[in-house]
Amino acid sequence: MIARRLLTQTGTSLALLFLMSALPGTARADTAGPAPQVIHAGPHQAIKTIADTARLERAGTTIDVDSGTYAGDVAVWTQDNITLRAVGGRVRLLAQGAAAEGKGIWVVRAHGMGVDGFDFEGAAVPDRNGAGIRLESGSLLVRNCRFMYNEMGLLTNNDPATVLDIEDSHFAYNQRPDGHNHNLYVGRIAQLTVTGSYFHHAHIGHLLKSRAAVSRIVNNRLVDGAGGTASYKLEFPNGGMAYVAGNTIAQSTTTENQTLISFGAEGYKWPRNEIDLENNTLVNPLPLSGVFLRVAPGADAIRAVNNRLAGHGTLESAGPGEYHDNIPIDLRDAGRPPIDSTHNPLTAMTAPVPRKAASLPD
Repeated sequence: MIARRLLTQTGTSLALLFLMSALPGTARADTAGPAPQVIHAGPHQAIKTIADTARLERAGTTIDVDSGTYAGDVAVWTQDNITLRAVGGRVRLLAQGAAAEGKGIWVVRAHGMGVDGFDFEGAAVPDRNGAGIRLESGSLLVRNCRFMYNEMGLLTNNDPATVLDIEDSHFAYNQRPDGHNHNLYVGRIAQLTVTGSYFHHAHIGHLLKSRAAVSRIVNNRLVDGAGGTASYKLEFPNGGMAYVAGNTIAQSTTTENQTLISFGAEGYKWPRNEIDLENNTLVNPLPLSGVFLRVAPGADAIRAVNNRLAGHGTLESAGPGEYHDNIPIDLRDAGRPPIDSTHNPLTAMTAPVPRKAASLPD
């Protein structure tokens, strides 16, 4: 099974590291060398902006940022083992026309970086790929963050050694005037893991698109709610090893593409190309059409077991593979156990009408 073949999580540590030598009175004795340090930033701190912390950072620094709204405060991160934490509530980053290196609110080229409790909103750049975060190389853990109203939510390059982990985060309403954007767009990197997160309301583009060698999509909600015009809900255009388990994946009646999950549509680029669907609830509200899974010819393996299928279609239409214990259910039952109330696709389809970032309350 794919789950047994998946790459182990990168050994890069994201453990919190303490204290920064540039600040007096914070160093600790350490026979192994200079002690890691903490920077505290905020409107009432000595360091006011996140951009200033990025210029002061050293490898191993923890940066605590006071809650609040930071407008036009963009940054490039290049030091390894940096952790950023929101303190006292959420930290809201509004681009308001600013972009680090012309790419997005943050640009990351670092190993072992972690961010917790930040909101990224309103990134827009001339090439129309303005991202909340542009991950160019290294390894990044995103936890409890929101990506909304950007041209691209989170975008990576095609660095084959990069690793991205996303936990308990929210991606929605990321769109650009011509469409064809994605809430999360992962290039040809080593590994993507997404858990406990919620994706909805992309515009013409996909809720989640991954070209990674290994993609683990586990216990998420990918639900294009009422009026949603996303294309694929989940796409692996170059194949790879895709493990998709425990998710609710649902399209809207106004979808731009009738396929929920697509694998290999742009050609297989990795040595091994397999997709494994386990214990998902797949929801297709289209009355006479719709495809749960589309797999391009040439995949090494297709496995779909213990899934619940609400609406028109079958999984076997994807091609030869291992299929068993996939249960058709009524659309009215799609939000009932084993899916809990926080993973109710029918409730999620009534998400509120989007608002412009500038009109959102602090």
